[in-house]
Amino acid sequence: MTIETAHRDLVTALLSEFGEGEARQMARIVFEDVFSITNFLRKEPFTESQLKKLEMIQTRLLAHEPVQYVVGITYFFGLKFKVSPAVLIPRPETEELVDWILTDHSRKKKVDVLDIGTGSGCIPVSLKAEAPDYRVTGFDVSPEALVVAGENARKNGVEVDFQLFDILNKTNWDTLSKYEIIVSNPPYIPLREKKLMADNVLKHEPGIALFVADEDPLLFYRTIIEFAKTHLVEDGWLYFETNEYNITEVEELFVKAGFLDIEKRKDLQGKERMVKARCGAG
Repeated sequence: MTIETAHRDLVTALLSEFGEGEARQMARIVFEDVFSITNFLRKEPFTESQLKKLEMIQTRLLAHEPVQYVVGITYFFGLKFKVSPAVLIPRPETEELVDWILTDHSRKKKVDVLDIGTGSGCIPVSLKAEAPDYRVTGFDVSPEALVVAGENARKNGVEVDFQLFDILNKTNWDTLSKYEIIVSNPPYIPLREKKLMADNVLKHEPGIALFVADEDPLLFYRTIIEFAKTHLVEDGWLYFETNEYNITEVEELFVKAGFLDIEKRKDLQGKERMVKARCGAG
């Protein structure tokens, strides 16, 4: 079997479950990231060991496991990140949030930044890679996620202080210092909306990073705003990723807490997905 035939056969198999564009995109990712093959028309032999590996990958993809988990990596803000079911797959909208922070603070050098719910570490690693003088910390409640995040920092040659920390446990807040910037993409999907989620997300991505109790869907936003009131320096900034359905309620939480200069921002699809606010004297 040649490389060309193996690639064609994978695309054909994937067409039984996916549209042509998605099937070809997944095949491209597999051949480039797993086999380091970028020319899919090559006539060189596709070895027996490569074929066995490809068959296992094909089985997982046909079971609708996200291709990023199957190959074990994804790309974010121009960097390569390891991903596993312990962490969410970074989304393009989060890249826009990182870019917003960097643009807002482009003139600053030494800035203390905290990412709450860091997951794969995509936010702090990207910030540190773009702004090496930033002092960047990432909190997560999942030890497994922090292992992945730490590996991503090392692989991308940056130093990030990752810590196991539950932001909902207020008894530990007084052990922490203050920051110029706090950023978070917290869980915000009510459990009742599980039935609306795609199966590949529900079956494979970590629910702890997605879902929040029906009776208090703004729990993390409200708690992080309360935390930021005492752990942002004066005129420090809090940035959130949200969805288009709860951003107005998050904005109201900012107003109620006395934050200033509240600004919402749309993503590239025109949906309001990000909001920031400044912490005044308090």
